Amino acid sequence: MRPRHLALVVGLAAVWGFNFVVMEVGLRHFPPLLYAALRFALAAFPALLLVGRPGVPWRWVAGVAAAVGVGQFGFLLIGMRAGMPPGLASLVLQAQSLFTVVFAVTLLGERLTGRRITGLTVALGGLILVAVDFGMSGPFGAFALSVAAAASWSVGTILQRKAAPPDSLRFMVWVSALSAPPLFLLSFLVEGAPSLAAPLEGWISLGYVAFISTLGGFGVWGWLLRRYDASVVAPYTLLIPVFGMSTAALFVGEPITWVKAGAAVLIVCGVLYAGLRPRQAATAAAALAATGSASATRLSASSSWEAERNHAS
Repeated sequence: MRPRHLALVVGLAAVWGFNFVVMEVGLRHFPPLLYAALRFALAAFPALLLVGRPGVPWRWVAGVAAAVGVGQFGFLLIGMRAGMPPGLASLVLQAQSLFTVVFAVTLLGERLTGRRITGLTVALGGLILVAVDFGMSGPFGAFALSVAAAASWSVGTILQRKAAPPDSLRFMVWVSALSAPPLFLLSFLVEGAPSLAAPLEGWISLGYVAFISTLGGFGVWGWLLRRYDASVVAPYTLLIPVFGMSTAALFVGEPITWVKAGAAVLIVCGVLYAGLRPRQAATAAAALAATGSASATRLSASSSWEAERNHAS
């Protein structure tokens, strides 16, 4: 991968990692289902007027909208509103790789190799570590909702794999358009009549997740996938929880414990080991280590600073 393209994919992981902190801010001003509905409505319009048809049968667009738009983000945002910290949420969502493999084996008939079993067992150990640690200090229901979000994301991944859209940005615009109406309906039924009376901070949060994270992020993602194999680009998404946890520590004071760090290592390494062939895994691990070392250093420093600030308080 060329250096500028490497910087682009790492920057994309940073944008998507910081997205969890931005959503945490938005949830201070909007109820979760309304926030999700507004996110996808803004991502769809006016972009919907500038792109063509999705290029795949409508049933695939509707299926991904139900799984990702309504399921993943509905569960995720309700879980975060119920007490799931943004950094930890970015880590737990990596469990989607576990569910994707299970669904691919059971629904698509893919082969479950010994390498996959080993890697996913390691990743599952990290997820259990998070569950035990968070269950002792936070609401377990919020953790369960985040796991449900990961499972919904994996269903969307399977459906999108079957659909194989020719343009990921155009596909995401239509997914957003089909996600917004049911989310608005659910918001009305569960949260009551919508209110758009929010301060500028809330609307800036919506603008970030709709235009930068959704449209810009998936546009860059599709551009990279047209130039490199998925096996080259996909491992860099494992940097998302690194940026998610570090920015959560920096901006919202979420503590980074050794248990969380250990769980992150288990989940990331397990998913990486399960998803790639040996040579690819070694190359990707070296690249991730090189690009992630600065973030890891900042994460450790921010955690120490947060501890000192809390002690002083």
